Amino acid sequence: LIIEWNFEIVQSIRIFAISKVGVLRVQQNEPIFDQPTSGRREKETLRPAHPSTLGKPTKPTDRPTDRPQHLAAAPLPPPHRGNFKTTATMVDWFLIFAIVVSFCILLVVGVYLLVHYSHPDDKNEAYMPKLVTLLSFVIAGATVLMLPLDVANQGEYAGCQGFDTAFCGGLDMELFWNIFFWLIPIFVFVLIPFSTFYYEADDGMLMAGTSVGAKPNNRLCEALKYQIVVLIVVGLTFGLTYLFLSDTDIPIREYNGTEMGVEFTVEYVGNASNATQQLPFAAYQLADMTPRDEANAAAAMASTTLGSVNVQVSVSTFFAGLMAFLGWFFFALFGGIGVAAMPLDLILNFVNRPRHMSPVEFADAQQSLRERVNELVDIGELIKIDRDEKENAGGAKKGGLFGGFNRENRRAARDERKTLLEFKQAVFLLEKDVEDFKNCSSNYGRYNPILPWASLLFGTIGFIVSLFWVLHVILYIIPKGASGNPVTPFLNEYFEWFNRWFPLFGVLSVAIFTFYLLLAALKGNFKFGLRFLFFTLHPMKVNGTYMSSFLFNMGLMLLCALPVVQFSVAAFDNYARHATVNQLFGTQIQYLRFFRYFWVNNVFVYAFLAFSMLTAIYLGCRPRDTSADSIELRDRLKSRRS
Repeated sequence: LIIEWNFEIVQSIRIFAISKVGVLRVQQNEPIFDQPTSGRREKETLRPAHPSTLGKPTKPTDRPTDRPQHLAAAPLPPPHRGNFKTTATMVDWFLIFAIVVSFCILLVVGVYLLVHYSHPDDKNEAYMPKLVTLLSFVIAGATVLMLPLDVANQGEYAGCQGFDTAFCGGLDMELFWNIFFWLIPIFVFVLIPFSTFYYEADDGMLMAGTSVGAKPNNRLCEALKYQIVVLIVVGLTFGLTYLFLSDTDIPIREYNGTEMGVEFTVEYVGNASNATQQLPFAAYQLADMTPRDEANAAAAMASTTLGSVNVQVSVSTFFAGLMAFLGWFFFALFGGIGVAAMPLDLILNFVNRPRHMSPVEFADAQQSLRERVNELVDIGELIKIDRDEKENAGGAKKGGLFGGFNRENRRAARDERKTLLEFKQAVFLLEKDVEDFKNCSSNYGRYNPILPWASLLFGTIGFIVSLFWVLHVILYIIPKGASGNPVTPFLNEYFEWFNRWFPLFGVLSVAIFTFYLLLAALKGNFKFGLRFLFFTLHPMKVNGTYMSSFLFNMGLMLLCALPVVQFSVAAFDNYARHATVNQLFGTQIQYLRFFRYFWVNNVFVYAFLAFSMLTAIYLGCRPRDTSADSIELRDRLKSRRS
């Protein structure tokens, strides 16, 4: 019985047990052969009748070998130290090629985004933030693309879990995942915050009038002060949570039987009594089940009890679970919004594509833009005057040490923040409208007419992918979590159908669906910040994006990368049932203490689905982004000053 961490009986063809804790080994307490032989391979079939006789020789079978026909002519593997667990001796070079190509594509796309979106003020400046941004993009993209690589490496075969890896990709995916589990918190809590502090330290000294002639060490010390505080908070949080929440209680179904036999063929080179010459165990060495085995298996399956196994996970696995838990709050909100908003915005880009304007339309649009510019200039001057008056009057320190607890001070600070965010929103939308106006007038002859049609194409594809994701959540993930019986495998069946005739299409489809969720989270962040003004906007503008906005968006991508992987593993667990990450996220992390209540009950999945539905309804009623009324904002500032 091959028993996986899901603790469901997957096959009943061979009699032995496998788990992540260890592989059942047959102990050899006495020599297997009475007559040692050297210089040739010897085989002997062992079939103990009871666990107490495991390892004792029995009568050989009549068959000279149990090897499959397609391996009959292949040479046996070289001698290997150890018992019956083996690893792959060769690596699939196609997978190595795919990894290299994927990293090269991510690097090229990352460099293009930096060059195309960076602000001219950052030209030949801020090299360290640019490098951190580029590496963050590569790591975030590679993390979500590791899932299809993991599936391709395992080859849809349970033997890749460790007991028969001859037909697998040969990559140590557990090592790969652990590397990325460490890289993500290092970038999120160390490199990105430090780069942001270092980048913005120059702005702070410029506002204070101390940037002229300042040494780089001053910026470095300024950034280190804030970074040390971040490290202390993060270190305490990670340490305390690992100390108390690192145990996972994995539910199991125990099958109780009276006896267990293991029939297999031992292959060795040289002296049979020399354990170092024993060849590694492979699945083809197992003999077929006998009627007695079938009877024992049926008796064991008829007597089952439910229980659990308590295991303390590794540090890297726990940190991955903790990072996924933190990232789920962002992904459930922004991912749900982005799944509905991204296709709609792409289609609206085609609907509102630049068109030639008549003289009357040109004059009206120009007059409207001129009035908006003048209004925003007045608002900007009022905000500056208001801030200067507060600084001169010592308003920033009003109320003393406990001024922050004063209700009036909190209300004034909240109003000031809201006003500033509304002003930034109005400026961003004005700049976007000015660019559209130029594309309809002065830049009309140079505008690429293919862009709107490309936007329509990707918007249509995005709509189909978003629709499939929502249907898959409704038909597969939620019913399986509630009752254990999904309505239909849906996308799992589609991927497996591809695997039957061209596996590459299945792997590429998984990559598209997973990476789409990461892009949707970014889009949801832009849309939410633009509509609801709860935090500072960090939009990506062509030739107008500062490195602080780059770093913020890359940090959000890294935070959402692990939730995307966990969500995809839960969605495609039938297709990726043998993947290494399914054992990590689907079992060890899934049942971590405290966190299990969120994941087992699909709390974040329900939130993701709810946000996507509400966003679709909201954007259906208000599809266009509109700014606050500038006249009302100006009057509010004037009344507050008076």
